[in-house]
Amino acid sequence: MSLRNKVMLIGHTGKEVEVFNFENGNKKANVTLATNDFYTNSAGERVEETQWHNLVAFGKTVDILEKYVPKGKEIAIEGKLTYKSYDDKDGIKRFVTEIRIDELILLGSK
Repeated sequence: MSLRNKVMLIGHTGKEVEVFNFENGNKKANVTLATNDFYTNSAGERVEETQWHNLVAFGKTVDILEKYVPKGKEIAIEGKLTYKSYDDKDGIKRFVTEIRIDELILLGSK
């Protein structure tokens, strides 16, 4: 087991899975995942903080996401951080952080 560049998250999907089909038959899926953290602020109030994560999947994981993961589904994932950049339509360089899913577990009720 390697601990280098490993991410493990449990959360709820924030949108429907987007699937892209390539001419060579390969597939790619994009979905967002919300994770929640709780802390107590200086006034003693319990505060919930939501973080949003961009997930990307390839291969058989795409089929599982497409078939069994609607918006709001609770899932657990293990994967690795990936970074990419691109120039938008105005020529401004944009940076994207994604988590590439290696393992997926469906949680919650059906």
